[in-house]
Amino acid sequence: MTTLNCFHCGEPADGEPPITLELQGQQRHFCCQGCKAVCQTIHQEGLTGFYEFRTEPAVTPRELTRSELDRIRELDHPLVQQAFVAPVKAGQEAQLLIGGITCAACIWLLENHMKQQPGVQSFTVNHTTQRARLVWAPDKARLSDLLIAIHELGYTARPYQADEAEQALKAEHRSMLIRLAVAGIGSFQSMMLAFPLYFELISDLSTDFVDFFRWFSLLVATPVVFYSARPFFSNARRDLLSRHLTMDVPVAIAIGLAYGASAWVTVVGGEEVYFESVCMFTFFLLLGRYIEVQARYRAGLSGNALAGFQPSVAARVRNGEAEIIAIHQVQPGDVIRVRPGETLPVDGEIVSGESTLNEAALTGEYLPETRKPGDTVHAGSVNGENPLDIRVTHAGAQTRLSGILRVLDRVQSEKPPVARMADRIAGKFVGRVLILAPVVWIGWWLAGADNAFDITLSVLVVTCPCALSLATPTAITSATVRLRKLGFLPTRGHTLESMNTIDTVVFDKTGTLTRGELSLSGQQQFGSLEQADALKLAAGLEKHSEHPIAKVFHSLPSVPVSDVTNHLGGGLSGTFKGQPVYIGHKDFVAGYTRAPAPESAPTRGMEIWLASDTEWLASFQLDDQVRDDAGKAVRALQDAGIQTILLSGDRSGHVQTVAQMLGIERAIGEASPEKKLEVLDQLRAEGHRVMMVGDGLNDLPSMAGAGISVAMGTAADLTQLKADAVLLNGQLYQLVEALNTSRQTRRIIRQNMIWAFGYNVCALPLAAAGLVAPWLAAIGMSASSLIVVLNALRLSRKA
Repeated sequence: MTTLNCFHCGEPADGEPPITLELQGQQRHFCCQGCKAVCQTIHQEGLTGFYEFRTEPAVTPRELTRSELDRIRELDHPLVQQAFVAPVKAGQEAQLLIGGITCAACIWLLENHMKQQPGVQSFTVNHTTQRARLVWAPDKARLSDLLIAIHELGYTARPYQADEAEQALKAEHRSMLIRLAVAGIGSFQSMMLAFPLYFELISDLSTDFVDFFRWFSLLVATPVVFYSARPFFSNARRDLLSRHLTMDVPVAIAIGLAYGASAWVTVVGGEEVYFESVCMFTFFLLLGRYIEVQARYRAGLSGNALAGFQPSVAARVRNGEAEIIAIHQVQPGDVIRVRPGETLPVDGEIVSGESTLNEAALTGEYLPETRKPGDTVHAGSVNGENPLDIRVTHAGAQTRLSGILRVLDRVQSEKPPVARMADRIAGKFVGRVLILAPVVWIGWWLAGADNAFDITLSVLVVTCPCALSLATPTAITSATVRLRKLGFLPTRGHTLESMNTIDTVVFDKTGTLTRGELSLSGQQQFGSLEQADALKLAAGLEKHSEHPIAKVFHSLPSVPVSDVTNHLGGGLSGTFKGQPVYIGHKDFVAGYTRAPAPESAPTRGMEIWLASDTEWLASFQLDDQVRDDAGKAVRALQDAGIQTILLSGDRSGHVQTVAQMLGIERAIGEASPEKKLEVLDQLRAEGHRVMMVGDGLNDLPSMAGAGISVAMGTAADLTQLKADAVLLNGQLYQLVEALNTSRQTRRIIRQNMIWAFGYNVCALPLAAAGLVAPWLAAIGMSASSLIVVLNALRLSRKA
């Protein structure tokens, strides 16, 4: 029998009765009514090109629940919109984060679909960041209506708020690009004027023509010096005031002297001007630094970093009514209401309501915990299926979440030994350069040379640490390009340099070695239904619940179940073909069925039972599954002589089991964020170089305390922001590839450093002997830099 797949999303379309639609004379099958409805919408709007252009299956649309609709409607509140909506000439502009995009055809569909919505002025989506810009007329449409239109296509949309770190990074990137462009234009223009004179391609030029060329070169070089090179001067001034020399000091001196001398010669008269050297010098230095800034900009994973865990508003309850207020207005003693699916903004005590809370971000526990009146709850937890009224005990900077972030900031303020050593070497190098240049000038001046300044400038330029400054960032950038293709994204410049010393890898469990979510791990049959039919019946019941357990079944094929009732803490009941059916914990189901409960073997995770009023039908085993390549990655690390440790905050007793499955000898469970940091500090005190791999907020302090921290791609946005690298595709084996790449990167950096120093050692005697003109020194410096860059580019080709 041929298996039919859904025309829209590609999932099996084997439901009974079959869901079909005739399109352009062909019968198309669908897995659910949602896919059929989306397909109809696409055809009615004349957007059938989506199915021709797409390269990946579409997302299966899901019907929004009442609480989800309420949360979207809340985005119409002016106080909520302050964070991500701004007024523009055409109306209002919102920055959104779109989920579910699989290929460019999805963006084409979204943009064309949204342009047909009433009130929409423009809607554009960036494929790389999946961020959207929506401009609409608020008098013609509500924002929530437009977001629901996006959800109806099967995609998700939520407010996007760029934090201060990302805004600063974006501003730095834009400013650097403009400075680089000005320096590049200046270099081309000044060299176009200088080369004919240097190589005597034009002979018998009159003095007026030479003066004209010099004045024009001065005009070209001035914006390069005062705008493009401004950061070098600012940094040099800072370094001199702080008495901490960096490479910006000789760079600023060389540029300043060359420009000043050239301007003097242009005005007063003289033999040589160095405008082309100034422009080239500035351009190549900026190019190297721009490469590094570009890498950090592309690695900007800080999008919406705080929004998920620090809500900007809260619903305060007074006289039984909830009002939306800014989070900074919440005071201890207030009662706030948290609806299903929302993140708790405060620490407090439950006053009324009973629900399950997902505290994985704070504790590492992957199973949701039931919380009832009187229980203490913490900011950063996600509410499950029922609203809770919470009396605030700690808000703002006093919450446990804020405490974790304070620990993180304290650890990050400590500069690692590698960075301190690099600072010392750079300081000594710059100091030698600054001593050498005046010594050369004094020597030639005492010898009565007319070109003492030219020789001194050549020495300063030829020994400039341009190639030295490019040696590390270009190699790291090339390696970053290679690792991005593998799904491993370094987000700090020192990451690859430091990784080659790693001898210990510490793994978190939940969401790192395991998937971090419940999944169906097994099924047993007891009644008259076939296995597939029992699973569809379970999915039909669970689609009416938002409980984390129910979400396991949401993506599975289902049958329609009516009269579904949610029994808090127990399960669900409903009617299927006129017969009552029940799903939930064993004790709950046993209270509704007349048949004796069957025996079942103990399971490691959680067991859910399905029954009718007359028979037990099936049991489903749910568990957090180990990642497919976790065992392979651990073995490869151990074969390379790297120690592996499992360090988890999980209280489920699952820690030792996972460690045994993967062959990890040392496993520590029930570790608080502070305990994790203690373990990392102990390892470092023993002389180990540690890499920490994690995904939750509870991992942040220990990740910051490790030599290198790696966040999983499914990790909290804030965890990704603070990590040294992100494993985008969740494939742990790429850690092994990253470590190999780091060793290759170290070799490339060493080669670049040897070349940079070797070039300086060879060129210095020639320049000091007066055999190298300043313009030739600038060309030599540029060639040296180019060789360094080309050598570093070999890394990116080894993907």
